[in-house]
Amino acid sequence: MSEVTCVDHIIIAVRDLKEAEKTYTAIFGRTPSWKGVHPGVGTGNVLYRLKNTYVELYAPIAEGANADALKAHLDAHGEGLYGIVLGVADAAAATEAFNARGLKSGAPVDGKGRDEVTGAIREWRTIAMPKDEVLGLFMLGIQHLSPEDALPPAPLSAGVPEGEAVSACDHVVIMTPDAERCKALFGDKLGIRLALDQTKPEWGVRQLFFRAGGLTIEVVEMLDKAKAPKTEQFWGIAWNVDSVPAATARIGKAGLDVSEVRVGRKPGTQVSTIRKPTCGVPTLLIGETA
Repeated sequence: MSEVTCVDHIIIAVRDLKEAEKTYTAIFGRTPSWKGVHPGVGTGNVLYRLKNTYVELYAPIAEGANADALKAHLDAHGEGLYGIVLGVADAAAATEAFNARGLKSGAPVDGKGRDEVTGAIREWRTIAMPKDEVLGLFMLGIQHLSPEDALPPAPLSAGVPEGEAVSACDHVVIMTPDAERCKALFGDKLGIRLALDQTKPEWGVRQLFFRAGGLTIEVVEMLDKAKAPKTEQFWGIAWNVDSVPAATARIGKAGLDVSEVRVGRKPGTQVSTIRKPTCGVPTLLIGETA
């Protein structure tokens, strides 16, 4: 049994929390679950809890070590998909298991956040994963110490029916120059189930699909090495909706640049692309064909 139970949350690095909140409230058709600060480290966040994960818009808001690191990242790479946090049931046991498999992670550290709207406090225990241990990617392990309902589901925005709102995350995409080393990291060291490994010459890619808690981590290697990145990088996100046409129409009316609905690569699905604004994240809507 894998120590990793789920992709607990997805982190999107942004410069301006208020603007990012407007963008993702429009994309999701939902209002935030939480608006918080990280005392002493200089960062703040806006959270949206969906069915299978939650999304963290993460920004520097004051002086502090985490804010400095995030500012450096934003200056170097711009806004975009920053990292993922992997849920574990027991941080101490997970750390021991990761280290035994050759992933040198740090000792668990307790942390907490405060909701600026309600004053509520959430507490957790994180496992640091040094970047040189995880192919340069930003990843953490997390054990929540507060009850699940401490972070409530993101409410529907006024006038938005459930069928037009984002319900969950379908998958996050990592681009790699070497699928085998991602296979070793996510499969062998982290113990996440590899659901599918396929090569599609007609698409020019090899794809690995790792499944955790109802969400897929999709690793993509370009077969044309000239098109591949030099190092691993988080890239894009696909969001689940009940009705792609209805959600696409709603998002277009909200003023975002969104494509026409088209047939998805996965049989029985429809998709559309949100081109901007997305805070630098390549973004797909996906749902079953009606």
